[in-house]
Amino acid sequence: MPSLDIVSRIDFAELDNAINNTKKAIVTRFDFRNSKYEITVDRKEKKISIHAEDDGKQSAIREMFINAAIKRGLHMKSFEWGECEPGPAANSKREVKLKDGLESDFAKKITKLVKESKIKVQASIQGDEVRLTGKQIDDLNTVRAMLDGAGLELPLQYVNMKR
Repeated sequence: MPSLDIVSRIDFAELDNAINNTKKAIVTRFDFRNSKYEITVDRKEKKISIHAEDDGKQSAIREMFINAAIKRGLHMKSFEWGECEPGPAANSKREVKLKDGLESDFAKKITKLVKESKIKVQASIQGDEVRLTGKQIDDLNTVRAMLDGAGLELPLQYVNMKR
């Protein structure tokens, strides 16, 4: 029986490349001369911390990061941008949550959409993945197209397609 897995993952190597490209872009900008900034990634807690001197520089860093991330193929739905908060020494800080993996509520939502579609495909939740199995590959591809067009709040990847 053909099957495939639905996941939502962030490529951390590409994320690191996007952050490094952002840092290179910051160094070349005149308005960032002699200003302090910091961009760090915490992979365990799945978040990015951005510290800058003020909100204006904070928004400039955000724009540069978004451009770099798009160029590296990262999806913007993978990032949940927090508000700018005052940090120590009159600085501005911002937390960006990384949406990596399918939470159980979202996985249930996907299985519900598959069941409501009346396509002869079974969906089962396996950890942070949803496995689709069906009798025909065309049915799996129809479900993929339906999920891509559903406007879900997370980017989905389809892996381990078995015939």
